[in-house]
Amino acid sequence: MITQSATIRLRTRGFSDVHDLTPAVQHEVTASGAAGGVVTVFVPGSTAGITTIEFEDGAIEDLRHAIERIAPSDIHYRHDARWSDGNGFSHVRAALLGPSIAVPFSNGELDCGTWQQIILIDFDNRPRSRDVIIRVLGD
Repeated sequence: MITQSATIRLRTRGFSDVHDLTPAVQHEVTASGAAGGVVTVFVPGSTAGITTIEFEDGAIEDLRHAIERIAPSDIHYRHDARWSDGNGFSHVRAALLGPSIAVPFSNGELDCGTWQQIILIDFDNRPRSRDVIIRVLGD
């Protein structure tokens, strides 16, 4: 069993800022030397999430609009009333998306679809420095 962990740091702008993590994740899979297994990608914190999408401007904009319709940024959130930080919407969005994803890999390559990339979305209402933990388990 091969286990490899890495943490990458990203500077984000908040407000549904999207970053393609696929090259960094593939790099860690390759560096592990494992032929097959699973890689987990996790973002600590409660205002960002991890998912997959076609990393293309139209699809990214469609996702941002959908997220705004599901958890609007301009409505009352009890979190804001309690903490006065204005990011209640970002906590709800991150909870709906989730903080991690597990992706299988074979022959040292991610088993993603042709147009499928692994992304981080920062929902917070300000720029952040984000750590993303990548853990490879394979053989």
